[in-house]
Amino acid sequence: MIIELAKNYGFCFGVKRAIKKAEQIKDAATIGPLIHNNEEIFRLQKDFNVKTLENINALSNEKKAIIRTHGITKQDLEKLKETDIEIFDATCPFVTKPQQICERMSNEGYDVVIFGDENHPEVKGVKSYVSTKAYVVLDKEELENVKLPNKIAVVSQTTKKPEHFMEIVNFLMLKVKEVRVFNTICDATFKNQDAIKELSTKSDIVIVVGGKNSANTKQLFLIAKTHCQDSYLIETEAELKEEWFLGKKHCGISAGASTPDWIVKNVIAKIQTFNC
Repeated sequence: MIIELAKNYGFCFGVKRAIKKAEQIKDAATIGPLIHNNEEIFRLQKDFNVKTLENINALSNEKKAIIRTHGITKQDLEKLKETDIEIFDATCPFVTKPQQICERMSNEGYDVVIFGDENHPEVKGVKSYVSTKAYVVLDKEELENVKLPNKIAVVSQTTKKPEHFMEIVNFLMLKVKEVRVFNTICDATFKNQDAIKELSTKSDIVIVVGGKNSANTKQLFLIAKTHCQDSYLIETEAELKEEWFLGKKHCGISAGASTPDWIVKNVIAKIQTFNC
């Protein structure tokens, strides 16, 4: 059986930057998981004493706090600055960008439409920078019965699919007098999604490796599943089942933006032990 890696996969710039910061800082606490990969979070805690707190209210006697790659809300950041804790900001620059856009546009009187998952920490952070009205939506249907203002700015969660973002933009263009559109989808997301689409069309089994709470990893899995029915999302090699591979000739592998290479290597090594 051929095992082929996607042309683009795994750690993105923002995650690499955050991991490097955490390793250098050591003995610190992150506000929420630094990245969406439990195995890497465990490694940072074990090797660098970087622990994860559920939220800002869980801070006690910590001396150093790391802001997660997804960012935190503007209000939590202000609270954090009022303490004596040393702050290290590991927010991905691609996440900081929509935060800044939302703050600027709402200061100019625009309401803001955010294409994304309202419960995702990145979106919560971005929304907190809107001082006018924010509409968080996952599809255009959610806006159909909403009385919209004359001025709207549109941003996206960094890991969303561009074609779905454009559906919302096109809808607003027909309904609202002035629409300011900001494409805040990360280009690493584009590349990983294009790569898994290409790979899954020629594979008869696809393994996507990454955190099951990771938005970008779930997007990769959905794309793979569209083109290859036998696609599976796993966090570690322990979840692999040999029967998945019986009769398969071509196995494609991709990984989410928070998935380290050492986990991908473990997955490949485990697959190679199967008698397929």
